[in-house]
Amino acid sequence: MSSRRRRLAALGAAAVGTVAAAAVAGAVAERKLVGRRRTGEEGDDFGALRSDPVVVETEDGVRLHAEVDEADPDVAAGAPGAPEPTLVFVHGYALNLDCWHFQRAHFRGRRRMVFYDQRSHGRSGRSTKHHATIEQLGRDLKTVLDELVPDGPVVLVGHSMGGMTVMALAEQEPELFGERVVGVGLISTAAGGLRTHKVLHPLLPDRIMRQITPRAMALLARAPGLVDGARRTGSDVGFLVTGKFAFGTEVPASYVEFVDEMLAQTPFEVLAEFFPNFDLHDKFSVLHAFEKVATVIVCGTDDVITSIGHSRKMAERIRGAQLVEVLDAGHMALMERADQVSSALERMVAAADAHQPGSQSA
Repeated sequence: MSSRRRRLAALGAAAVGTVAAAAVAGAVAERKLVGRRRTGEEGDDFGALRSDPVVVETEDGVRLHAEVDEADPDVAAGAPGAPEPTLVFVHGYALNLDCWHFQRAHFRGRRRMVFYDQRSHGRSGRSTKHHATIEQLGRDLKTVLDELVPDGPVVLVGHSMGGMTVMALAEQEPELFGERVVGVGLISTAAGGLRTHKVLHPLLPDRIMRQITPRAMALLARAPGLVDGARRTGSDVGFLVTGKFAFGTEVPASYVEFVDEMLAQTPFEVLAEFFPNFDLHDKFSVLHAFEKVATVIVCGTDDVITSIGHSRKMAERIRGAQLVEVLDAGHMALMERADQVSSALERMVAAADAHQPGSQSA
Protein backbone atom coordinates (compact mmCIF):
# COMPACT_ATOMS: atom_id res chain seq x y z
CA MET A 1 0.00 0.00 0.00
CA SER A 2 1.37 3.45 -0.93
CA SER A 3 2.06 6.02 1.77
CA ARG A 4 -0.72 8.21 0.37
CA ARG A 5 -3.26 5.39 0.60
CA ARG A 6 -2.08 4.58 4.11
CA ARG A 7 -2.66 8.20 5.14
CA LEU A 8 -6.15 8.19 3.64
CA ALA A 9 -6.92 4.91 5.38
CA ALA A 10 -5.73 6.30 8.68
CA LEU A 11 -7.85 9.41 8.29
CA GLY A 12 -10.83 7.30 7.33
CA ALA A 13 -10.35 5.17 10.40
CA ALA A 14 -10.16 8.27 12.57
CA ALA A 15 -13.35 9.64 11.07
CA VAL A 16 -15.15 6.33 11.56
CA GLY A 17 -13.82 6.16 15.11
CA THR A 18 -15.16 9.60 15.89
CA VAL A 19 -18.60 8.73 14.57
CA ALA A 20 -18.56 5.39 16.36
CA ALA A 21 -17.66 7.02 19.66
CA ALA A 22 -20.51 9.50 19.28
CA ALA A 23 -22.90 6.64 18.53
CA VAL A 24 -21.82 4.70 21.61
CA ALA A 25 -22.18 7.79 23.79
CA GLY A 26 -25.74 8.24 22.49
CA ALA A 27 -26.87 4.61 22.53
CA VAL A 28 -29.40 5.11 25.29
CA ALA A 29 -30.78 8.22 23.62
CA GLU A 30 -31.04 6.30 20.33
CA ARG A 31 -33.30 3.65 21.81
CA LYS A 32 -35.47 6.28 23.45
CA LEU A 33 -35.71 8.71 20.55
CA VAL A 34 -36.13 6.17 17.78
CA GLY A 35 -38.71 4.36 19.84
CA ARG A 36 -40.70 7.56 20.26
CA ARG A 37 -40.33 8.31 16.59
CA ARG A 38 -41.93 5.04 15.59
CA THR A 39 -45.05 5.75 17.64
CA GLY A 40 -46.18 8.13 14.91
CA GLU A 41 -46.29 11.11 17.23
CA GLU A 42 -48.10 14.11 15.76
CA GLY A 43 -46.40 17.49 15.64
CA ASP A 44 -46.53 20.99 14.21
CA ASP A 45 -47.10 21.38 10.50
CA PHE A 46 -43.50 22.38 9.82
CA GLY A 47 -42.87 23.92 6.41
CA ALA A 48 -46.53 24.80 5.87
CA LEU A 49 -46.07 28.56 6.28
CA ARG A 50 -45.45 29.79 2.76
CA SER A 51 -45.55 32.92 0.64
CA ASP A 52 -45.06 33.30 -3.09
CA PRO A 53 -41.41 32.62 -3.93
CA VAL A 54 -39.16 35.47 -4.98
CA VAL A 55 -35.80 35.01 -6.71
CA VAL A 56 -32.88 37.22 -5.68
CA GLU A 57 -29.79 36.97 -7.89
CA THR A 58 -26.45 37.51 -6.15
CA GLU A 59 -23.39 39.29 -7.53
CA ASP A 60 -21.92 35.99 -8.77
CA GLY A 61 -25.16 34.76 -10.32
CA VAL A 62 -26.45 32.40 -7.61
CA ARG A 63 -30.25 32.51 -7.44
CA LEU A 64 -31.55 32.72 -3.87
CA HIS A 65 -35.02 31.50 -2.96
CA ALA A 66 -36.82 34.09 -0.83
CA GLU A 67 -40.30 34.63 0.58
CA VAL A 68 -41.94 37.82 1.85
CA ASP A 69 -44.78 37.87 4.37
CA GLU A 70 -46.53 41.22 4.16
CA ALA A 71 -48.03 42.77 7.29
CA ASP A 72 -51.78 43.04 7.65
CA PRO A 73 -52.43 46.79 8.01
CA ASP A 74 -55.33 46.07 10.35
CA VAL A 75 -53.11 44.28 12.90
CA ALA A 76 -49.66 45.81 12.33
CA ALA A 77 -47.78 46.33 15.59
CA GLY A 78 -45.31 49.13 14.89
CA ALA A 79 -44.85 52.28 16.96
CA PRO A 80 -47.36 55.05 16.15
CA GLY A 81 -45.95 57.66 13.80
CA ALA A 82 -42.90 55.66 12.78
CA PRO A 83 -42.28 53.42 9.74
CA GLU A 84 -42.45 49.78 10.70
CA PRO A 85 -39.20 47.86 10.28
CA THR A 86 -39.08 44.81 8.07
CA LEU A 87 -37.81 41.73 9.91
CA VAL A 88 -35.22 39.79 7.89
CA PHE A 89 -34.45 36.26 9.10
CA VAL A 90 -31.15 34.54 8.23
CA HIS A 91 -30.90 30.79 8.89
CA GLY A 92 -27.91 28.71 9.92
CA TYR A 93 -25.59 26.03 8.57
CA ALA A 94 -27.29 23.05 6.89
CA LEU A 95 -30.79 24.43 7.55
CA ASN A 96 -33.22 26.48 5.46
CA LEU A 97 -35.75 29.26 5.96
CA ASP A 98 -38.33 26.85 7.36
CA CYS A 99 -36.35 26.64 10.61
CA TRP A 100 -38.04 29.94 11.58
CA HIS A 101 -41.45 28.22 11.73
CA PHE A 102 -42.38 29.37 15.23
CA GLN A 103 -41.04 32.92 14.87
CA ARG A 104 -42.79 33.25 11.51
CA ALA A 105 -46.06 32.19 13.11
CA HIS A 106 -45.48 34.55 16.06
CA PHE A 107 -45.00 37.71 13.98
CA ARG A 108 -47.14 36.79 10.97
CA GLY A 109 -49.59 39.48 9.99
CA ARG A 110 -48.17 41.94 12.52
CA ARG A 111 -44.84 42.57 10.81
CA ARG A 112 -43.48 42.55 7.28
CA MET A 113 -40.96 39.68 7.17
CA VAL A 114 -38.36 38.44 4.70
CA PHE A 115 -37.01 34.89 4.70
CA TYR A 116 -34.49 33.38 2.32
CA ASP A 117 -32.43 30.24 1.85
CA GLN A 118 -28.70 30.91 2.01
CA ARG A 119 -26.65 29.94 -1.04
CA SER A 120 -26.33 26.16 -1.52
CA HIS A 121 -29.03 25.60 1.11
CA GLY A 122 -32.71 24.79 0.79
CA ARG A 123 -34.22 25.85 -2.53
CA SER A 124 -31.43 28.29 -3.44
CA GLY A 125 -28.87 27.65 -6.14
CA ARG A 126 -25.48 26.05 -5.56
CA SER A 127 -22.45 28.20 -4.98
CA THR A 128 -18.96 27.54 -6.22
CA LYS A 129 -16.55 26.40 -3.52
CA HIS A 130 -14.66 29.67 -3.87
CA HIS A 131 -17.73 31.64 -2.78
CA ALA A 132 -18.75 29.33 0.08
CA THR A 133 -17.61 31.84 2.71
CA ILE A 134 -19.11 33.86 5.54
CA GLU A 135 -17.96 37.04 3.79
CA GLN A 136 -19.92 36.09 0.68
CA LEU A 137 -22.99 35.37 2.82
CA GLY A 138 -22.70 38.92 4.18
CA ARG A 139 -22.69 40.28 0.63
CA ASP A 140 -25.68 38.07 -0.20
CA LEU A 141 -27.58 39.57 2.74
CA LYS A 142 -26.87 43.06 1.40
CA THR A 143 -28.24 41.98 -1.99
CA VAL A 144 -31.39 40.63 -0.32
CA LEU A 145 -31.86 43.95 1.47
CA ASP A 146 -31.32 45.92 -1.74
CA GLU A 147 -33.86 43.82 -3.63
CA LEU A 148 -36.55 43.12 -1.03
CA VAL A 149 -36.18 45.98 1.49
CA PRO A 150 -34.90 48.84 -0.68
CA ASP A 151 -35.97 51.48 1.84
CA GLY A 152 -37.22 51.81 5.40
CA PRO A 153 -35.89 50.43 8.67
CA VAL A 154 -34.74 46.83 9.04
CA VAL A 155 -34.35 44.35 11.90
CA LEU A 156 -31.92 41.49 11.25
CA VAL A 157 -32.27 38.15 13.02
CA GLY A 158 -29.62 35.47 12.49
CA HIS A 159 -29.29 31.95 13.87
CA SER A 160 -25.87 30.26 14.07
CA MET A 161 -24.19 30.81 10.68
CA GLY A 162 -26.96 33.34 10.03
CA GLY A 163 -25.72 35.38 12.97
CA MET A 164 -22.23 35.23 11.50
CA THR A 165 -23.74 36.46 8.22
CA VAL A 166 -25.13 39.51 10.04
CA MET A 167 -21.68 40.15 11.55
CA ALA A 168 -20.09 39.93 8.10
CA LEU A 169 -22.56 42.54 6.85
CA ALA A 170 -21.67 44.78 9.81
CA GLU A 171 -18.02 44.52 8.83
CA GLN A 172 -18.70 45.26 5.17
CA GLU A 173 -21.42 47.91 5.57
CA PRO A 174 -21.03 49.47 9.05
CA GLU A 175 -22.89 52.61 8.02
CA LEU A 176 -26.13 50.61 7.74
CA PHE A 177 -26.24 50.01 11.49
CA GLY A 178 -27.96 52.83 13.33
CA GLU A 179 -29.27 54.15 10.02
CA ARG A 180 -31.31 51.52 8.19
CA VAL A 181 -30.66 48.60 10.53
CA VAL A 182 -32.42 49.45 13.80
CA GLY A 183 -32.39 46.08 15.57
CA VAL A 184 -30.41 42.84 15.65
CA GLY A 185 -31.13 39.39 17.08
CA LEU A 186 -28.19 36.99 17.41
CA ILE A 187 -29.37 33.49 18.25
CA SER A 188 -27.07 30.54 19.07
CA THR A 189 -24.07 32.05 17.33
CA ALA A 190 -20.50 33.21 17.93
CA ALA A 191 -18.20 36.07 16.96
CA GLY A 192 -15.12 33.83 16.92
CA GLY A 193 -13.12 31.33 18.91
CA LEU A 194 -14.98 28.28 17.64
CA ARG A 195 -13.22 24.92 17.80
CA THR A 196 -15.30 22.65 15.61
CA HIS A 197 -13.26 19.57 16.49
CA LYS A 198 -14.46 19.97 20.08
CA VAL A 199 -18.05 19.71 18.87
CA LEU A 200 -17.37 16.50 16.99
CA HIS A 201 -15.50 14.77 19.79
CA PRO A 202 -14.71 16.48 23.11
CA LEU A 203 -13.00 13.41 24.54
CA LEU A 204 -9.82 13.53 22.47
CA PRO A 205 -6.96 16.05 22.93
CA ASP A 206 -7.06 19.28 20.95
CA ARG A 207 -3.82 18.57 19.11
CA ILE A 208 -5.26 15.35 17.68
CA MET A 209 -8.76 16.51 16.78
CA ARG A 210 -7.48 19.80 15.35
CA GLN A 211 -5.61 17.77 12.73
CA ILE A 212 -8.10 14.97 12.22
CA THR A 213 -11.35 16.90 11.84
CA PRO A 214 -10.64 19.04 8.73
CA ARG A 215 -8.82 16.17 7.04
CA ALA A 216 -11.67 13.78 7.78
CA MET A 217 -14.18 16.25 6.32
CA ALA A 218 -12.04 16.63 3.19
CA LEU A 219 -11.70 12.85 2.87
CA LEU A 220 -15.41 12.23 3.25
CA ALA A 221 -16.14 14.98 0.73
CA ARG A 222 -14.41 12.82 -1.91
CA ALA A 223 -17.27 10.34 -1.68
CA PRO A 224 -20.29 12.55 -0.95
CA GLY A 225 -22.75 10.04 -2.35
CA LEU A 226 -21.82 7.47 0.27
CA VAL A 227 -22.05 10.01 3.06
CA ASP A 228 -25.38 11.37 1.86
CA GLY A 229 -26.72 7.83 1.71
CA ALA A 230 -25.89 7.36 5.38
CA ARG A 231 -27.42 10.76 6.15
CA ARG A 232 -30.59 10.14 4.15
CA THR A 233 -33.81 11.61 5.48
CA GLY A 234 -35.46 9.24 7.90
CA SER A 235 -32.37 7.26 8.91
CA ASP A 236 -32.15 6.28 12.57
CA VAL A 237 -28.51 7.41 12.66
CA GLY A 238 -29.47 10.87 11.43
CA PHE A 239 -32.33 11.03 13.90
CA LEU A 240 -30.01 10.14 16.78
CA VAL A 241 -27.29 12.63 15.86
CA THR A 242 -29.83 15.40 15.31
CA GLY A 243 -31.44 14.81 18.68
CA LYS A 244 -28.05 14.74 20.41
CA PHE A 245 -26.61 17.89 18.89
CA ALA A 246 -29.67 20.08 18.20
CA PHE A 247 -31.63 19.92 21.44
CA GLY A 248 -30.80 20.09 25.13
CA THR A 249 -33.99 18.55 26.49
CA GLU A 250 -36.55 16.00 25.36
CA VAL A 251 -38.65 17.49 22.57
CA PRO A 252 -41.44 16.06 20.41
CA ALA A 253 -40.13 13.57 17.88
CA SER A 254 -41.59 15.74 15.12
CA TYR A 255 -39.09 18.49 16.03
CA VAL A 256 -36.15 16.10 15.67
CA GLU A 257 -37.50 14.70 12.41
CA PHE A 258 -37.98 18.19 10.99
CA VAL A 259 -34.41 19.27 11.75
CA ASP A 260 -33.10 15.89 10.57
CA GLU A 261 -34.90 16.42 7.27
CA MET A 262 -33.35 19.86 6.74
CA LEU A 263 -29.89 18.53 7.55
CA ALA A 264 -30.26 15.49 5.31
CA GLN A 265 -31.41 17.63 2.38
CA THR A 266 -28.20 19.68 2.54
CA PRO A 267 -25.61 17.83 0.41
CA PHE A 268 -22.45 16.78 2.23
CA GLU A 269 -20.39 18.64 -0.37
CA VAL A 270 -22.05 21.84 0.84
CA LEU A 271 -21.30 20.98 4.47
CA ALA A 272 -17.65 20.34 3.61
CA GLU A 273 -17.32 23.58 1.62
CA PHE A 274 -18.62 25.80 4.42
CA PHE A 275 -17.05 23.85 7.31
CA PRO A 276 -13.59 25.51 7.23
CA ASN A 277 -15.22 28.94 7.76
CA PHE A 278 -16.09 28.33 11.37
CA ASP A 279 -12.64 27.92 12.88
CA LEU A 280 -11.49 30.97 10.89
CA HIS A 281 -14.46 33.14 11.86
CA ASP A 282 -13.38 36.21 13.87
CA LYS A 283 -15.73 39.20 14.02
CA PHE A 284 -15.11 40.51 17.54
CA SER A 285 -13.77 43.75 16.10
CA VAL A 286 -17.10 44.61 14.44
CA LEU A 287 -19.42 43.95 17.39
CA HIS A 288 -19.34 47.64 18.32
CA ALA A 289 -21.63 48.29 15.33
CA PHE A 290 -24.45 46.62 17.24
CA GLU A 291 -24.20 49.20 20.04
CA LYS A 292 -26.00 51.62 17.70
CA VAL A 293 -29.13 49.44 17.54
CA ALA A 294 -31.42 47.44 19.81
CA THR A 295 -29.61 44.11 20.18
CA VAL A 296 -30.61 40.85 21.83
CA ILE A 297 -28.37 37.80 22.16
CA VAL A 298 -30.08 34.46 22.79
CA CYS A 299 -28.49 31.08 23.50
CA GLY A 300 -29.39 27.81 25.20
CA THR A 301 -27.31 26.92 28.23
CA ASP A 302 -26.86 23.37 26.85
CA ASP A 303 -25.87 24.40 23.32
CA VAL A 304 -23.02 22.08 22.28
CA ILE A 305 -22.45 23.76 18.89
CA THR A 306 -22.03 27.42 19.88
CA SER A 307 -21.86 27.20 23.66
CA ILE A 308 -23.31 29.81 25.99
CA GLY A 309 -19.82 31.20 26.65
CA HIS A 310 -19.75 32.60 23.13
CA SER A 311 -22.96 34.56 23.73
CA ARG A 312 -21.66 35.86 27.05
CA LYS A 313 -18.49 37.11 25.36
CA MET A 314 -20.52 38.96 22.74
CA ALA A 315 -22.79 40.49 25.39
CA GLU A 316 -19.74 41.77 27.27
CA ARG A 317 -18.52 43.52 24.11
CA ILE A 318 -21.81 45.08 22.97
CA ARG A 319 -22.81 47.88 25.31
CA GLY A 320 -26.55 47.85 25.94
CA ALA A 321 -27.16 44.39 24.48
CA GLN A 322 -29.66 42.14 26.26
CA LEU A 323 -28.47 38.58 26.91
CA VAL A 324 -31.15 35.89 27.20
CA GLU A 325 -29.89 32.54 28.48
CA VAL A 326 -32.42 29.82 27.71
CA LEU A 327 -32.15 27.26 30.48
CA ASP A 328 -31.26 23.71 29.36
CA ALA A 329 -31.95 24.43 25.67
CA GLY A 330 -29.65 23.33 22.86
CA HIS A 331 -28.57 24.81 19.54
CA MET A 332 -32.12 24.81 18.15
CA ALA A 333 -33.47 26.93 21.00
CA LEU A 334 -35.56 28.78 18.42
CA MET A 335 -37.66 25.60 18.25
CA GLU A 336 -37.03 23.98 21.62
CA ARG A 337 -38.00 27.14 23.54
CA ALA A 338 -39.85 28.93 20.77
CA ASP A 339 -42.03 31.07 23.04
CA GLN A 340 -39.05 32.34 25.03
CA VAL A 341 -37.02 33.12 21.90
CA SER A 342 -39.95 34.82 20.15
CA SER A 343 -40.67 36.91 23.26
CA ALA A 344 -37.02 38.03 23.39
CA LEU A 345 -37.23 39.06 19.74
CA GLU A 346 -40.53 40.83 20.41
CA ARG A 347 -38.91 42.95 23.13
CA MET A 348 -35.96 43.77 20.89
CA VAL A 349 -38.25 44.82 18.03
CA ALA A 350 -40.32 46.96 20.39
CA ALA A 351 -37.13 48.68 21.55
CA ALA A 352 -36.13 49.27 17.93
CA ASP A 353 -39.59 50.77 17.30
CA ALA A 354 -39.35 53.08 20.28
CA HIS A 355 -36.00 54.58 19.27
CA GLN A 356 -36.83 55.31 15.64
CA PRO A 357 -37.03 58.92 14.53
CA GLY A 358 -40.69 59.87 14.38
CA SER A 359 -41.92 57.43 17.00
CA GLN A 360 -43.84 58.95 19.89
CA SER A 361 -41.34 57.60 22.45
CA ALA A 362 -38.16 58.47 20.57
